[in-house]
Amino acid sequence: MQKELILKELNFKAVRSSGAGGQHVNKVSSKVEVAFAIAQSNGLTLLEKDRLLLKLKNRLNKDQVLLLQCDEARSQHKNKQLVVKRLFDLLKKALHIPKKRKATKPSKAVIEKRLKSKKMASQKKSNRRPPNLD
Repeated sequence: MQKELILKELNFKAVRSSGAGGQHVNKVSSKVEVAFAIAQSNGLTLLEKDRLLLKLKNRLNKDQVLLLQCDEARSQHKNKQLVVKRLFDLLKKALHIPKKRKATKPSKAVIEKRLKSKKMASQKKSNRRPPNLD
C-alpha cells in the first residue's frame, strides 16, 4: 500500500454539517466526505485490491467506491485530517492477515500435575466426610 499515491487518488467533498451550532452551521461547509475507488487505485497491488474488496464489501457502494465522512470538528481541515486517518486505519485493518493458529497439546508433566491436584482435592473432601460406622 503506497500512501502517497492513495492520497492523490482520494476525492474530497466539503458539505454543510448538520446538528447544533446555530447560524455557523448554516453558512460553513465543515463536514468532509472522502471517496476512494479501490478497483481503480494505482497505490494498491492486485492482491491488496482483492482483499479490500472482499473485506470491505459491506461498506462499498455499487461502483465499488469506499465512502467515509467526518463532521466531528468545527474545522474543515481538522475533519479532513480525521477522515484520512480513519481511511488509512480502515485499509490497514482490512489488509492485516492474522497468523494461523498452531494446535498444541499439553505435555505429560502438565497432565500428571493436573490429575494429581484433582486427586488431592478429592482426598481432602473425602476426609471431611463423617466416618462410615457400618
